[in-house]
Amino acid sequence: MHYPVIDVRSPSEYLQAHYPGAVSVPLFTDEERKIVGTTYKQQSRELAIKAGLDFFGPKMRPMVEQVENFPDEKGTRQVIVHCWRGGMRSEAVSWLLGLYGFDVLTLDGGYKAYRNRVLDILARPHSLRILSGYTGSGKTGILKELERSGQPVLDLEALAGHRGSAFGGLGMAPQCSNEQFENRLAGALFELSGKTFEDPAIWVESESSRIGNVDIHYSFFRQMKAAPRVDIGISCENRLSYIEQEYGKYDTGQLIKGVERIRKRLGGLEAHRAVAFLQNNDIRNAFSILLTYYDRWYDKGMAVFQPESLHIELPGTDAETNARIILEKIQCTKK
Repeated sequence: MHYPVIDVRSPSEYLQAHYPGAVSVPLFTDEERKIVGTTYKQQSRELAIKAGLDFFGPKMRPMVEQVENFPDEKGTRQVIVHCWRGGMRSEAVSWLLGLYGFDVLTLDGGYKAYRNRVLDILARPHSLRILSGYTGSGKTGILKELERSGQPVLDLEALAGHRGSAFGGLGMAPQCSNEQFENRLAGALFELSGKTFEDPAIWVESESSRIGNVDIHYSFFRQMKAAPRVDIGISCENRLSYIEQEYGKYDTGQLIKGVERIRKRLGGLEAHRAVAFLQNNDIRNAFSILLTYYDRWYDKGMAVFQPESLHIELPGTDAETNARIILEKIQCTKK
């Protein structure tokens, strides 16, 4: 059973990173927290507590009502409260909610202890299997189909909120912080560890160490590089059609901005040609130039990964068909 997790840290602390799914019910605003902290350091603990009580008093009823409006699970009124280290902030809110009648649990050690747990999960050994293939191979769709078929899957791009290219942020919400990405990643790994699979190897798409604006934790990325790899081959024409369908729906101006982000690496002449094609609404020829660029950089990036343990040529980009073929090929190699 999952209970509501209440994060009573300040808004900026919560915004930086938090336990996935936790609800922000701040005891102090950022400015109030600063005042209390300064009072503690420069004057005394007692005066800091009094300053905190001045801020806490008017918020008591609104905090109770906010928590009271949380959806109950099977009628429970149990909640989990935490602050940074499990100190006075979580104690104060726990007292208030307990007084009102909630069954309150506090997170021992607070968010700091949770972060240590996150780093421990990312560093521990995991059984991984890397799915690699050139841009436009539809690897994300294949992962979804593998997951539907009962395979353990870790979708790094979904966790990062980015598809991992100069165009990877199109249609996506702004990315979370690097710390929050690590929290999501550890949570997904922990969830998978609690399930039983016939084949425990977790499917992960090949990625560079950086996805958009976030970095894969070095301990986990080191494991990715050493994991066995299944490489898929799909014709350039099929991949080009897939990319055209995926990204051709976006505004031309957004696509041109994507080209400009890689102008230096693409080369001035090629960037100029790609932009000219986009301005003439010739999406296919523009993406043909970009695909050549991404193939070159993909080869360079894959040099750090384990050599492929299995290469599979696929007929097209239909995810369901490709997932089935991949699983059949893997089964054949086990016999």
